[in-house]
Amino acid sequence: HLHHAPSSTLLRSSTSSGMLAPPRLHQSPLGLHQAQARAPSSPCGGGGRHLRHTFHHKENGNYWASSSRSRSRIPFLRLCASTQSSSSSMDSSVPVPVDAELQQQRQRDSLLALEDENGEPIYATVIEPFRIKTVEPLYTYTRKQRKEFLRDADYNLFKLSSENVTLDFLTDSGTGAMSANQWGAMMIGDESYAGSPSFVRFEQAVKHLFPFKHVLPTHQGRAAEKVLFSALGGKGRVVPNNTHFDTTRAHVEASGAEALDLIVTFESTSQKHPFKGNMDVDALRSLLEGPRGKDVPCVMLTVTNNSAGGQPVSLENMKLVSELAHAHGKPLIMDACRFAENAFFIQRREPGQRDRSIEDIVRDMASLCDGMTMSAKKDGLANIGGWLAIDDDELAASCREQLILTEGYTTYGGLAGRDLDAIAVGLQEVVQEPYLEYRIRTIDYFGKALIARGIPCVEPLGGHAIYLDASRMLPSMPREQLPGHSVACALYVEGGIRACEIGTLMFGGAAKNELVRMAIPRRMYTQSHVDYAIEVCERVAALARRGSLPGYEIVEQPPSLRHFSAKLRPFTL
Repeated sequence: HLHHAPSSTLLRSSTSSGMLAPPRLHQSPLGLHQAQARAPSSPCGGGGRHLRHTFHHKENGNYWASSSRSRSRIPFLRLCASTQSSSSSMDSSVPVPVDAELQQQRQRDSLLALEDENGEPIYATVIEPFRIKTVEPLYTYTRKQRKEFLRDADYNLFKLSSENVTLDFLTDSGTGAMSANQWGAMMIGDESYAGSPSFVRFEQAVKHLFPFKHVLPTHQGRAAEKVLFSALGGKGRVVPNNTHFDTTRAHVEASGAEALDLIVTFESTSQKHPFKGNMDVDALRSLLEGPRGKDVPCVMLTVTNNSAGGQPVSLENMKLVSELAHAHGKPLIMDACRFAENAFFIQRREPGQRDRSIEDIVRDMASLCDGMTMSAKKDGLANIGGWLAIDDDELAASCREQLILTEGYTTYGGLAGRDLDAIAVGLQEVVQEPYLEYRIRTIDYFGKALIARGIPCVEPLGGHAIYLDASRMLPSMPREQLPGHSVACALYVEGGIRACEIGTLMFGGAAKNELVRMAIPRRMYTQSHVDYAIEVCERVAALARRGSLPGYEIVEQPPSLRHFSAKLRPFTL
């Protein structure tokens, strides 16, 4: 285990190759019932284990299953071929037939029934839709060393050296592995100052999914926000959103305007709803029809809703918001950083959408809006880049002037030509369903394992990250002592995991919850990394229950976006 090997070197992926489509999981004639499995080790060995899910199927009144507690963790599809059988390795909640040989035979036979209507075999395992051809080392340290690293970083996880981090879940922004096709496209990048063919390819890729009239490249998403609110912001104005994320809120407020969150509220972070990222349409109507309606320059929607636990926004909610905004003459701007993940949730959760392609759903989302801001470091699958896209000619002209002033000429916008080409390819890859299936199931695997261990998370599980509910982990710790930051620091000290607090430290009085986000970089880590993270979270949760996690206070902070550079110190327990 990593925390027992201070000098060990492990590997993570830095380049992925191939887009192999995994089989889809269908309901079998026998009926599949998903169970949660703990997976500390694997018979496959190595660091590149596939994402496995333990399944029970019912036959003749008995459940036949792979182990959910076995330390050897023989998966269901391998158990049928194994000659080993042990009643101690079975889940205690599952009846164990007396005749183990009959059990194995029935498991072998049951595989023949796992076929779709075309006779295609159905497998429970969703494999990573890529191969790893380049790796880079991960370094681990002792708990004592990590405590020293954190102290030297002023107890601010953003200030840690990445070389001192084992699993970096701080953000999924620009931290993923690009594909071989993306790296290949970078080799033909044209670095002309103006009129580069790389921009043409980039613009075509953007408009293929988001057919807005004007596309302005920026070096990342926050630059697009800066350009937009330089034109739309201003003192006395108010910008409603389902929930503004940190830089969006900062740019709105830096312009002198007010950033207003109008998310649908729920009783608790564990309350189930398929689209907990939705905007409160009634609250938006009250704003637009009230005395401050004249002060609204635009309405924004963030998909998925990052601050609310990576929760998706439904197409129906987007339609209602669009109709309301347009009825009052307000443009609707989409913060589309994780548009593909949001579209996947729409396809899987919203009635009438299951048979539609991801691309079509994305175009429907875009058709409801008048513009978008985008960080290509998320669902652009790139390490840098972004854009602002809008339809209005007058607004585009104003934004173009600001772009040239702060970012660069309109056909590169602060990016190299090779970056534009990498984004163009990334936009083709991100809407492929095998990739999205793997991406969402990774989070699902991680989150369900934590929930099964009694660790409170935002539910339902989102698309790009696990959000621990620190206020439920540390119910007696007041917000002023930053419970989210306390849990985040413990994750690092106990296991070298760097996560991000999304609560009072980040948002101050505007924080609605005390969350700890573990954002999973795209195509970067394997199941063994996730399994290790599960164990670390379990240890931290046990320390929290024991009252062994200190609160923190801010010693020094900047006037805005304090979580990036504040100095903190722990309270003495």
